[in-house]
Amino acid sequence: MSPIASFAPPRIATAVPTTEQWDYHEFAFNGPSGGNPFTDVDLAATFSHGSTQLHVPGFYDGDGVYRIRFMPTLPGEWTFVTSSNVSALNGKAGRLHAVAARGANHGPVRVANTFHFAHADGTPHRSFGTTAYSMAHQGDVLERQTLETLAAAPFNKVRLCVFPKRYAYTASEPEFYPFEGTAPCAWDFTRFNPAFFQHFESILLKLRELNIQADLILLHPYDRGHWGFDRMPPEADDRYLKYAVARFAAFRNVWWSLANEHDFMKEKQPDDWHRFGPLVAEADPYGHLLSVHNGFVIFDHWKPWVSHVSMQNGSAVADFGRAGIYRDVYRKPIVYDECKYEGDIDQRWGNLSAEEMVHRFWQGMIAGTYVGHGETYKHPDDVIWWARGGKLHGQSPARIEFFRKLLDTAPPEGLDPIDKWQDLHTVGQPGKYYLIYFGKETPNEWRFELPRQGLATGMKFRLDIVDTWNMTVTQSNGAYSINADTTYRYHADGDPTIALPGRPWMALRLTRIDTGEEIAAVDRVIYGES
Repeated sequence: MSPIASFAPPRIATAVPTTEQWDYHEFAFNGPSGGNPFTDVDLAATFSHGSTQLHVPGFYDGDGVYRIRFMPTLPGEWTFVTSSNVSALNGKAGRLHAVAARGANHGPVRVANTFHFAHADGTPHRSFGTTAYSMAHQGDVLERQTLETLAAAPFNKVRLCVFPKRYAYTASEPEFYPFEGTAPCAWDFTRFNPAFFQHFESILLKLRELNIQADLILLHPYDRGHWGFDRMPPEADDRYLKYAVARFAAFRNVWWSLANEHDFMKEKQPDDWHRFGPLVAEADPYGHLLSVHNGFVIFDHWKPWVSHVSMQNGSAVADFGRAGIYRDVYRKPIVYDECKYEGDIDQRWGNLSAEEMVHRFWQGMIAGTYVGHGETYKHPDDVIWWARGGKLHGQSPARIEFFRKLLDTAPPEGLDPIDKWQDLHTVGQPGKYYLIYFGKETPNEWRFELPRQGLATGMKFRLDIVDTWNMTVTQSNGAYSINADTTYRYHADGDPTIALPGRPWMALRLTRIDTGEEIAAVDRVIYGES
């Protein structure tokens, strides 16, 4: 419906709310509750800050209340004017004062340096994600336990479904449904249930308090017609996506995933996904990250609205030389959101050992990509982390936390393969920082040699021996000085050989130390270096 095109300039209220940059403020308005407000009423606002303008959609939240949530992208004074096809909501004006972000508020995550991520203020975001698909549909006790587990876990991103899930180990009916109607499948797709979305938002905000990114799976195939949310008509799909964006986009920790295993939603055609992507991108005034996850058929990630590649491919991170191929193909950040799970269930995708789970994290990292965790250990009540949340029981999270802390000392611009077609073990930033991973190999020694890129005679490096499974870092004695002595790979003075313990899961870290950028002393405390 078309908004009213002209109106008298409204008077701006004198009470000016204040919020942090990249936090959000909610403006509420009273409006009509008769008819169907979800389809009959259009509401949006244009927010202005100098030459910057953001068009922000509003939404109906029940009981005659309409809301517009705004996340200021700049500090300072913002003004807004609403537009609506309803006179009671049209031409409302106001102001908002945004102060500088503080503490852990670094803003939304964006793509940085082609293959990596950073928050809006430039703080690096190294994705260490996990999956708990139906964590928001389990009731207060289990949901609270899941959040408590995440608070103590190493993960800074979690993948979760907006719609409830009905699949292996997840067969219960949720407390809330997204539409008005009667379970299991008598729904009015033109009327949303605000209580469902209000509850889901409470989970998003609690994740935000934990500094965890919420990778929202907007659609999924794990319904199979039970509720019918996987096979809504096109107009219902579009209406739902716009409503979800209007409600969630002001939360800085949101990522959009159009679907999990999009190709398993047999009621959808390729044209649907190519319609959904631009629809979400255009409705979102803040440009949150946007991806599409695959089953067997990899999506067309070249589309300009796809910010990064969300990939299901366990074999790509099982060995050297495979994970980086998608980087060269798509020239975007690659996140292996699903590389199989640590666990002991019968399904072949849910029985990785903890060692293999950690190994795949390292394989992804040395290829300049990112890897997600999942856990599928059997439970007497089917409370399996990957499906429902609850508690973590595996051994990989502690090693992933060690890995994440290890990378706190890495260069902020991200880690990239340095000699990608010749040296499959080495990642870093040339002339600054190197990680060399041996995986399942069991070397007894390592000859000091690095790809020549960025190196020059006389540069000095500190060398640490990393045991990725036993979580130790041991400093090798002294400093190593580079000698530019061959065509492709340089060695250290005296051509030294470093002794290694002859067991799997070992790595080396080399950090340049002649530039005043030595690793902080706290690093030795955290990792027990000797």
